[in-house]
Amino acid sequence: MSDHYRTIAAVVEHRIKVERSEFLGVAFPIAGEEKFFAELERIEKRWFDATHHCWAFRLFAGQRARSSDAGEPSGTAGKPILSAIEGAELFDLAVVVVRWFGGIKLGTGGLGRAYRESAAETLRHAAVVDRYVYERVKVIVPFDALGTIYRLVSPPDVVLTQETYGEENIFEFNVRASRADAFKGRLNELRFTLR
Repeated sequence: MSDHYRTIAAVVEHRIKVERSEFLGVAFPIAGEEKFFAELERIEKRWFDATHHCWAFRLFAGQRARSSDAGEPSGTAGKPILSAIEGAELFDLAVVVVRWFGGIKLGTGGLGRAYRESAAETLRHAAVVDRYVYERVKVIVPFDALGTIYRLVSPPDVVLTQETYGEENIFEFNVRASRADAFKGRLNELRFTLR
């Protein structure tokens, strides 16, 4: 199982013109389908005068992807937008391409190219960030072992997220899923108690 993927840091917009039709690409990070559909609704209200609001999204969890031609001829909008997302090797994001028809028909091939180009150009303008799937590991840390435990911190693989001091000092780590077993093994070797 992969515990690393790339997404975009923030919303990005980019416009292109093709044969007098205007295409506005809007790419944004998403955490799930509900968030996507809420954002799609906002985009449709904001650019209510547009001819089409075509879209695609791709989620890391379950490797889920969906797309919609939103009234354009079948296969000419949603799939090309999704193809641009896949080509950029990105997850947990959506791209909505808003189109204002300019009076010249582009044909199915021309439409597909225009939607793909709009999505791809929008993504080229986005700041890309790395994301990791973590497993939470809690460990009891005696005061005389603080130096040892701090030396195990190694972002982005092992991130110390919380320290609670008291009768027992509890340290919490986010450990990349692919390295969690090795990290727990190392804690056992060093005689730390997992919580």
